[in-house]
Amino acid sequence: MLRVGLTGGIGCGKSTVAAIMGELGCHVLNADRMAHALTAPGEPAYEEIRRKFGADILAPDGSIDRARLAAIVFPDEDKLASLNAIVHPRVLRELDRELERLSGIDSRGVAVVEAALLIESGYHKRLDRLVLVTCTREQQLERLTNPAFGRAMAREQAEGRISAQMPLEEKRKLAHDEIDCSGSLDYTKKQVRTLVEQLKQTAGSHAG
Repeated sequence: MLRVGLTGGIGCGKSTVAAIMGELGCHVLNADRMAHALTAPGEPAYEEIRRKFGADILAPDGSIDRARLAAIVFPDEDKLASLNAIVHPRVLRELDRELERLSGIDSRGVAVVEAALLIESGYHKRLDRLVLVTCTREQQLERLTNPAFGRAMAREQAEGRISAQMPLEEKRKLAHDEIDCSGSLDYTKKQVRTLVEQLKQTAGSHAG
């Protein structure tokens, strides 16, 4: 099985690209959704986060309010590092298990690991290829601040979230492929279709 990493800056269109790759037959693993499950009430990571950051990060139903937690950790590198130290190892172990399972049932398939911090966590080193999703910084800000895109952040908050991530220029140095999401959805789809065709061909020869 060909193991492909999919990453990019916040608001660049990573989830859109992942969805298209899934529609084209790739096995898509979403690290963020795994983190959700692994930090749900009753999970060991939930207790660690609650002890570390206090009851103020909890929603009325007792779950972790991700917006509140983000507001605490993203402006503070040490707190962000503490949160990542709790969550990342668990997510990476879960990704390993799921990739192994998929490899057993589809050895000629393409597995895509979608994660914002794929490079920062070092997990990209365990994968065969790395795909970077990009757009302009102004587009990132627009997508993060415009309610039509579902985020509705204040501009200052959006600037902070972008700045807290590794610059796209640095990620580009490590990527094998790039999908430019600065244009229309059709333009994005065309790029993804071409890439997936190439990945499937590589996966076939990889397995052979």
